[in-house]
Amino acid sequence: MDAAGQFIPLILIFGIMYFLLIRPQQKKMKEHQNMVSSLRRGDQVVTQGGLIGKVVKVKENNELEVELAEGVKVRVVQSTIAQVLSKTEPATEA
Repeated sequence: MDAAGQFIPLILIFGIMYFLLIRPQQKKMKEHQNMVSSLRRGDQVVTQGGLIGKVVKVKENNELEVELAEGVKVRVVQSTIAQVLSKTEPATEA
């Protein structure tokens, strides 16, 4: 009984840590992955470096081609996209 009583506070602390820190972080990571995987041409994005640009091409190997200014295109790793400012509507087939 005495040994079990000593472990109860540790178990409670772990439970609190899980619900306050670990679980919200996992949820945030999942939302970010969904946002990044749904990127398409024409979306305006912000990179983690603070650059704002428009997605020109979605490439293989988790890369994007982003146009920062007219004629200035850079290759960006998809996971470094911090925010999507504006989404484009999917193209309808005519």
